[in-house]
Amino acid sequence: MGRTVTPFSFVLEAEHGRWKNFLKSLSKKDQQAFDRLFDRASMHISAGAYMSHPWPLETILLSICLEHEKMIVEILSRLKERNA
Repeated sequence: MGRTVTPFSFVLEAEHGRWKNFLKSLSKKDQQAFDRLFDRASMHISAGAYMSHPWPLETILLSICLEHEKMIVEILSRLKERNA
């Protein structure tokens, strides 16, 4: 018996590809930023696989938000230490 669930890394790559026309219309700088968003989502592939959500973009976006939240907390912490 094989796997019945598509690996989330494949789902993530397919979703990234689905946005190809949007990506092409962006400036080079924005294309790089867009790609970084999906890089951040790839940090949570195991959680995405566990979720196995019928709308994978929701899982991807929440993964991106999670990484951004961690970055904001880190930046605020550094600013607080710097100003203390």
